[in-house]
Amino acid sequence: MTDPIADYLTRLRNAIKAKHKVVEIPASNIKKEITKILKEKGYILNYKFDEEVNYQGSIKIALKYHPADGTSAIKSLTRASKPGLRKYCDTDKIPRVLNGLGVAIISTSKGVITDKEAKELNVGGEVLCYVY
Repeated sequence: MTDPIADYLTRLRNAIKAKHKVVEIPASNIKKEITKILKEKGYILNYKFDEEVNYQGSIKIALKYHPADGTSAIKSLTRASKPGLRKYCDTDKIPRVLNGLGVAIISTSKGVITDKEAKELNVGGEVLCYVY
């Protein structure tokens, strides 16, 4: 697989379109960090890391939907930096998603963090994806 983060986002998008309650994704450390950010920002209900499935492990994610009309909490998941064209940002050029309503997930020297945390810590890095 060339781009495991794009595969992660695509599996989430497909599960949301199919109205699944739970989606299972092969695990990696960066995917675990992205999942933790999605949980703390309220885009998913819960997650569980299964280490005993295979040597790699898996992530089970419970998706979040609106109780009345059934719309997903995640409207859009977009991959920003791709293997063929990496996208980096400086501390003064950190992207804002939907004028601050969405979240940009950035891989920095301080770990995988959101755009707001990167501004507070005054660090830049590779822009992984945009979520809103």
